[in-house]
This record gives sequence, C-alpha cells and structure tokens, in this order.
Amino acid sequence: MLNKAVFFTFPIPTVSVTRMTAYSRQRWLIIAHAFNMDGRAASQTITDKLPHLSRAGVEVVVLSGVSGEHDAKVEHHQLWPMGPAGFRFELRHVLRRRWGNGLRYRLLMTLASIFLLPWMLLEKLFRPVESSWSWWLSAYLKGRALARQKPFDLIYSTGGAFAAHLAAHALKQATGAPWLAEVHDPLVVPGASPVSRQQKMQAEVERLICTHADIAIWFTEQAVASARQRHPQLAERGKMMVPGIDRPFEELPPYQPSRNFVIGHFGSLSPTRHLGPMVAALELLSDRRRDLVDATQLHVYGGSLDKVSSGLLDSSRVGHCMRYFGRIEADPQTGLSGRDQILHRMRSVDVLLLLHGEDAICSEYIPSKLYEYLWMQRPILAIVHRNPQMASLIRGQGHWVVCWAEDGVGSAAVSRELAGALEQLFDRWQAGGLADNGQMSPLTTEAAVTQLLGWVNELRAKQGKPRSIEKSIL
Repeated sequence: MLNKAVFFTFPIPTVSVTRMTAYSRQRWLIIAHAFNMDGRAASQTITDKLPHLSRAGVEVVVLSGVSGEHDAKVEHHQLWPMGPAGFRFELRHVLRRRWGNGLRYRLLMTLASIFLLPWMLLEKLFRPVESSWSWWLSAYLKGRALARQKPFDLIYSTGGAFAAHLAAHALKQATGAPWLAEVHDPLVVPGASPVSRQQKMQAEVERLICTHADIAIWFTEQAVASARQRHPQLAERGKMMVPGIDRPFEELPPYQPSRNFVIGHFGSLSPTRHLGPMVAALELLSDRRRDLVDATQLHVYGGSLDKVSSGLLDSSRVGHCMRYFGRIEADPQTGLSGRDQILHRMRSVDVLLLLHGEDAICSEYIPSKLYEYLWMQRPILAIVHRNPQMASLIRGQGHWVVCWAEDGVGSAAVSRELAGALEQLFDRWQAGGLADNGQMSPLTTEAAVTQLLGWVNELRAKQGKPRSIEKSIL
C-alpha cells in the first residue's frame, strides 16, 4: 500500500486566489492544434485556462486547427495544415460537424480523397508521421506575421499534437520571445529507444523543448524526471504541473441510486486500456455472488469499443452487464455540450471506473478524466499501472485503487483484488447506498494557472524584465 502522505509531496497550490491584477499587460501567443473541441482533453487543458489568464490581465492570441469551434471571446485564428494528409483529416471533421455523415459529406470526401491521394502517398513516403505535422508551418507563418504587427511577451505551445511545439520553437528563434512548452503526454516511451519515424520525430521535439524552451511543463513527476535524465540541459527549467479542472457545477446535481448497481466508465478505450480487468473480475464473482452480477450494469461512454474489449464481451458470460452509449455529442435542444452532458451522467452512476492502461507510458501519464471524477464526489475505483503519484493522489482523496504490475502483481491478482473491491462497494450500495464523499477537489485549473503565472514572473525577473503580473493571494 502506498502512503497517503505521498500525495502532498508534489506542488499543489492550496491557497485561494482571490484577485489577480496586471499592472503591465502581457501579450501571449497560444499555439494549440486542438482548441475549443468539445470533449477533447487536449482542448480542455488550455481552453479552461483562458478565463483565469484574462482575469490576470493577459492578452491572449490563439492559433489552432480548424476542427474546433471559433472562439469569439479572444483573438482566435484557425489554420489549415500545409500537408495533404492533415488537410484531409481536418476537412473530414469540418464537414462532418457541418453536414453530419450524410450523402453530401460522403460524396465530397470521396472526391477530396481521390484528388489528394497521390500527394498523400508522396507525403507518407517522405514524412511518415502523424497527419497534423505540417500544421506547424501554418502556425509559424501566422505567428510570425502577428509578431511583426505587435510583439509577443510569451509564446505558449500546448499539446497534444507536436506541431504546436515545432511552431513555437521556430517562432522563438525568429522573434526572440520566451517560449513556454506544455507537454500533455510523454513524447518518448519510457525504457524504449525510438525506432519508427514517428517515434524519432517525437524524440527530436522533446530534445528541442528540453534545450530551447524557457519553461517546459509536464503533468507528472516521473515525466519531468525522465525528460531531465535524457536531456540534462533541461535542469530546473523543467516543471511539473497538475492541470486539474475547476468546479464544474455551482451546485452538484443530486445523485439518485437506481435499481441497478451502475459502474460508469468515461473516456476512450484501446488495446492497452480495455475492459478486460472488469470482465475478469465479474466472471470471478459470477459463481459466488450471482446477486452482484445480476444487479451490475457497466455503462461505457466514449469512442468505439476496442477489439480486446469487444472480443472479451462477446464470449463472456457477463457480457449482458455491458451498456455501451458511445460518444455524446452536443444537444441542440438543451444547448448542453457533450462535455456538460457527460458531467451530469457522471453524477448519476454509483461508482466511477478509471482504467489507466497497461503500457509503459502509464508511469508518466495520468488520465485527465480523473480530475473530472474527483469533482463528482462519487466513489472512484481505479486500476493504476506503475504510477505511484497517481495511486497516491486517488487514495489521498479516499477512493479505491488496484495497482497493476506493482511489486510483481499480475493480471490474475488484479482480477482478484478488483473483484474484492467490487464486492465491498456492492454490499455498501445494497445496505444503504453509496453516499457522496462531500470532498472538494484541490486540483483546479485556477491552481494550475497560479503556478504557471508564478513561473513566468520568475522568468521575467531572471531576464531583468519587470514582473508584469501581480498575484494578490490571501
């Protein structure tokens, strides 16, 4: 078992920021390929920061791709990528958002694909990396033009897509403006040497960040430590920040238990993050606790089911417990975004299930969904893979953690421990219900922005510039 006190070893501002004022207004260029995209973690991480930056007196200019909604509250430039694969990818999302998946969409995409195919084959031959790579040039050219009109005090790249960091590096070289890079998921898989062109490109982007960024932020302690070990030149410019989210409801919607014991999973699935552990645990319980299995419903929200989950559920005797709801889109009748609807549905389940994954990158990665879960005040049952920081964080808030591959724990032991946790939670639910824990999450976007502004002020002080953002913290 991990010591709960470990939860407090990484920096989380616990003070309340009651006022932020600016006495010398800063102008920041934010480069984020995914921006204002409903339900996308890469979007939420930056869009949620903007109100706090605005209150701190920061003038924000945003460069993004075209797949999200245009933001009328800030200066927002949506840019198409230069490469054919990226253009086709963005076109697909734009047309689907406007027309749906009907005949008009399919006809135009077929024509576009035929026209772009020769160029896509050439691109794949010479640059076999993620389709959004060429967006960096669009962002660089636009950022350079904007900087000529009025200089920027900070270039802030965030992602997500590594193209944002490539653009920011080029703009720093061209303009001399300080560069803050925010890395969401680790760019290099722990313990592995880059082999593919994609992996080598990501490793090169990490090298550029560690060498040239004035502030480089990762979201876990281990991710910073690994980057610093690969690139000692990073030194103290490498920072760890828990992104968090702000309180999603002024008043929590009431939790109403149903006739069934509902376990909710929210988020994407993959061959390395699948429902296998839950299926195995329910199968273990199907003989001795038939009452539990008959009453249990596993509600799954997000993208399509992965092949591992689908195969297991098709052949399992507990497959009837599964209820698949897919991705929830914006509702034009209620005006609720997909994200808003998901937050309400999180409040309606008895237990929130968090699947971390099984691959090496999990040691340096915390699913952003956790920060939403912590605000729901519902019990969280998490399967965590080689990530003491994540396990300690969840336990520190009084929730349930099953550790995968910790001290040699394998899949069979995980299934047994998970079955035991389900049994205890079910018995509590059956006896008197699983009440809200009443805890407010300390992991907020406001706290993250407070850290970020502090680092920017320290940077300006080292560069001999006046502190341009004053934080009054009571």
